[in-house]
Amino acid sequence: MRIYVPATLDELTGAAVTAGGARWDLPARVVHAVTPALAAAYPEDDDEGHEYAAFLAAADDSLALVAARPAAVPLRAVVSLDVPDGVVTPARAEPGADTAESAVEAAAVPGVEIVAVHVDEPEAAADVRAVLTAADGPDDQDDALDAALERVTDRDLLWYDPTEIGEIPRP
Repeated sequence: MRIYVPATLDELTGAAVTAGGARWDLPARVVHAVTPALAAAYPEDDDEGHEYAAFLAAADDSLALVAARPAAVPLRAVVSLDVPDGVVTPARAEPGADTAESAVEAAAVPGVEIVAVHVDEPEAAADVRAVLTAADGPDDQDDALDAALERVTDRDLLWYDPTEIGEIPRP
């Protein structure tokens, strides 16, 4: 099963990178995948569209991880992994939380081979910081938050081969 793991760049420093690829210790957390609920929510989309929707949900969750870690590089990161189906279970819906249709819970798995890493371009750091600043500000900054969030989510994440993890540019 292909999963999309929201991450921060500092989490990837422990990846074992070789000339032929990279392995990473998947931490237990909510990740995203093409689930029956996601496919049902977007019946007009094909498999690629469903995968993209799961990927975008992971990118959104990455922003929340960056917000929770003040020392993290202010860029979204998504790690694509292929894991056995038994590694994931349905996500538990928290009362009052808006759980994405693609959300699943992944068990911790050491040494998973990385398929790809997707990261914001370094210039996105200013927009990510603007989202985090506006989110922590007073309620009258809702317009600033909406504008900053739109700028971030309008950006495409750049694709990196697993062997390039150490070369991902940072702001």
